[in-house]
Amino acid sequence: MLYYLFQFTEKLFHLPGGRLFQYISFRAGLAVIISLIITMWFGNRIIRSLKRLQIGETVRDLGLSGQKEKEGTPTMGGLIIILGIMVPSLLLTKLDNVYIQVMLFTTLWLGIIGFTDDYIKVFLKNKQGLKAIFKILGQVVLGIVVAIVMLFHEKVVVRMPKAEALKYHYAIEQEIISFDNVKNKSIEYVYVKSSLTNVPFLKGNSFDYAWLTAFFGDNTGSLLWILFIPFVIFIVTAVSNAANLTDGLDGLATGVSAIIAATLAILAYVSGNSIIANYLNIFYLPYTGELVIFAAAFLGSCVGFLWYNAYPAKVFMGDTGSLTLGGIIAVLAILLRKELLIPVLCGVFIIETLSVVIQVSYFKYTKRKFGEGKRIFLMSPLHHHFQKKGMHESTIAMRFWIVSLILAVITIITLKVR
Repeated sequence: MLYYLFQFTEKLFHLPGGRLFQYISFRAGLAVIISLIITMWFGNRIIRSLKRLQIGETVRDLGLSGQKEKEGTPTMGGLIIILGIMVPSLLLTKLDNVYIQVMLFTTLWLGIIGFTDDYIKVFLKNKQGLKAIFKILGQVVLGIVVAIVMLFHEKVVVRMPKAEALKYHYAIEQEIISFDNVKNKSIEYVYVKSSLTNVPFLKGNSFDYAWLTAFFGDNTGSLLWILFIPFVIFIVTAVSNAANLTDGLDGLATGVSAIIAATLAILAYVSGNSIIANYLNIFYLPYTGELVIFAAAFLGSCVGFLWYNAYPAKVFMGDTGSLTLGGIIAVLAILLRKELLIPVLCGVFIIETLSVVIQVSYFKYTKRKFGEGKRIFLMSPLHHHFQKKGMHESTIAMRFWIVSLILAVITIITLKVR
């Protein structure tokens, strides 16, 4: 909104500094500041309101240190995170941008699902919360929406040299959008609707989903959705639930998400800048520059929420926050065509999820074979295993942040290491 306001007033009155709002870097910096102000200033008021409403966490006795102290700590603090994302995004982004529209829908949609789950737990006193089938169904709907936008929206395009684009027959057949006037060493560029994505560490750095449906022959392009939509649904569901599993210690999921948000902001900036994209030899994705501002607001809201969520936590995000954080990360990665980097970038989420899968699978296997279930970890998810070993939760959270930071650096390095 402010972008359009300053654009209008600058044309009429030529206000000093009015053109600053045309720069993504300026609006991104402002998004971080506004998000921090909202989460830190209003966050305290929201926490007091949650306490007055007696919206407190009921903690099951799992034999972990510090559990009793957490009893009664306000939950549903994810509302603070959502507010810190939505307000700067609405104020500073171009709201006619399809990528921003998808991200705003993602934030609100998963926020509603998570809020419903927390509401059932807190107000209806049902510890199970929203039934798993309804959570999954909500995530499936989001995945379908994102996949359809990626496949069919006219502005979701990739710019590449025409000669290179011709290699991807199924991706661009009758789908050339326009010719780019920019020429570099007699290379002619085209904008194409494509099913291409980035592949880390490999020469060429690209993979065409249409190759996987080549057996359809001439119908490859029209039947690509059969593969692509389930794949997007899987990513959205997996990452959203993985973030939910990781949210078990003060500041853990929040800090990891902040590091991932900063990384995605960098990836959005280089992908949306034609000069940098050409230099790095990665896809130039027109219109994705606005995602830098959204990612900046996402980063600011995580850092601001961490002010209250760090040990000892004054508020928990609940499913309202954790499902939303994971979903935002998944959808951002998909829109930036970096979804194949998720196992690296979201390594902490993946490890936490795998620890649960391994624990449950091994327990069931040993119970079926030996009549008594055995465990590999003292407790899952993995952060509880370290708690059982006597490690303080703030130490665990900090070390997981460090691991996440290392993975973020590796993710950035993949832009050049092939």
